[in-house]
Amino acid sequence: MSPADLDFLLFLQDGVISRRQALRHLTEKAVRHRIVSGRWQAIHRGIYLASGGPMTVPQRRWVATLAAGDGRMALLGGPSALAVLGMRGVDTQRIHVLIGASRQHRQLPPGVVAHRTRRVPIEDQHRMGRPPCTMPARSLVDAAQWARSDRDAAAIIAAGFQQRLVAAVDMAPVLERMTHVKRRPLIVEAVADAAGGAESIAEMDFARLCRHHRLPEPSRQVARLDPAGRRRYRDVYFEPWRVHVEIDGAQHLEVASWYADMRHHNEIAIAGEILLRFPAWIVRHKPDEVMAQVRAALLAAGWTR
Repeated sequence: MSPADLDFLLFLQDGVISRRQALRHLTEKAVRHRIVSGRWQAIHRGIYLASGGPMTVPQRRWVATLAAGDGRMALLGGPSALAVLGMRGVDTQRIHVLIGASRQHRQLPPGVVAHRTRRVPIEDQHRMGRPPCTMPARSLVDAAQWARSDRDAAAIIAAGFQQRLVAAVDMAPVLERMTHVKRRPLIVEAVADAAGGAESIAEMDFARLCRHHRLPEPSRQVARLDPAGRRRYRDVYFEPWRVHVEIDGAQHLEVASWYADMRHHNEIAIAGEILLRFPAWIVRHKPDEVMAQVRAALLAAGWTR
């Protein structure tokens, strides 16, 4: 192969190359010369960096996928795949890779986390990713099941929908295949909330929660579509005390939606009213915490028990 082929491979892989790949283009002597001369760095067993500087985040991803794949390419998964796919706000400190369930354990570079899986269906593979990674829907499910807490899992599902990385139609077949995934009921719930198709907040009946906690019933409960077309339950309103409660299925990370919300909140504040906001997951799973805050707001506004 020509030197141009090697240069192109290094360009595609952000300057990272495995020994197996290098020997397709160079002799062993030529590889050793590049390392001894300092042109290449030996980053990990059988993995080289074709420069002398510190590694960038993209280069760390390539090192991870080549090291975990034993010179070939393992798939990045979960939050690492989401970062490659353009999702904002995901953890880039640790790099997550998928390896075969029967793959012999080997030492990986610092900060690389390997997750064993029986197989990754071809429809869940994004082989054109740089580096190769799982498809958005599979990545989101894995990120949720690997999250540190249920709250983080629900938040990352909401963020994936809000950033338009996935739609409900993308998530359904992945969840059908992954029947034993950790936190599956929670993930299904979070998908329904973010997609706006389950009307879960209406089913939960905020007024019933208020009665259970011996709070006054809200005057009205109104569903509306936000600027991005998502269903949001707004104006759970305690009219005598001018207290609003908003329950969101998805969090807002886009500038336009963020400003629209800020403007709405400002309008409520200007009118001298109180606004409380809760994600749907918290209302469903921690209702006591939510009702305690609603109670405090009502008391501050003049309600007496």
